Amino acid sequence: MHIAVAGNIGSGKTTLTRMLAKRYGWQPRFEPVDHNPYLEDFYADMNRWAFNLQIYFLNKRFKEVVEISKSKEYIIQDRTIFEDARIFAPNLHEMGYMSDRDFANYSDLFDLMMSLVRLPDLMIYIRSSIPNIVAQIQKRGREYEKSIRIDYLQGLNERYENWIKTYKGQLLIIDGDNIKFGDNPSDFQKVTDMIDSKLFGLFPMDEL
Repeated sequence: MHIAVAGNIGSGKTTLTRMLAKRYGWQPRFEPVDHNPYLEDFYADMNRWAFNLQIYFLNKRFKEVVEISKSKEYIIQDRTIFEDARIFAPNLHEMGYMSDRDFANYSDLFDLMMSLVRLPDLMIYIRSSIPNIVAQIQKRGREYEKSIRIDYLQGLNERYENWIKTYKGQLLIIDGDNIKFGDNPSDFQKVTDMIDSKLFGLFPMDEL
């Protein structure tokens, strides 16, 4: 089974992925951030490195989703290939950091990949406001993230909301501003109750 965690930068995806993997004994797949050869360069010069970064993520996540489709394990994934193509790449293109030519090339490659994979069994979306996202980014203190622009984060948030409105698979939405699953055990219990209901129960809940 494939469970995916989606959300903007700093929304708590990695924290929730780690906690759910431990709680259920699922195999975690984390976003390739710490060993990403493009990320620091990208935040320093988005115009130069946007296409390179997005191709890197697309390549890594396509390999992951193919591996997941062949696995018999319960796997929980920190960020999905759909976010790269529906959120990050279009946002960079709209902001002028990715040319029309590069974006068309990227989109064609994504469409080909999508013909070979299926949606996760459950998509968990962490909805967070910009102030909450900024506070989380500052809290974790990654040096290369200090240069992230607010309008960049806002553009991502708007695209996430538009994407979620049209998402066709099984979906669970968590209010990241008010459900502090990383700090409050009772809030984490609320999240796991929702997951249990979605995956194993008779009366699924869609949002918390």
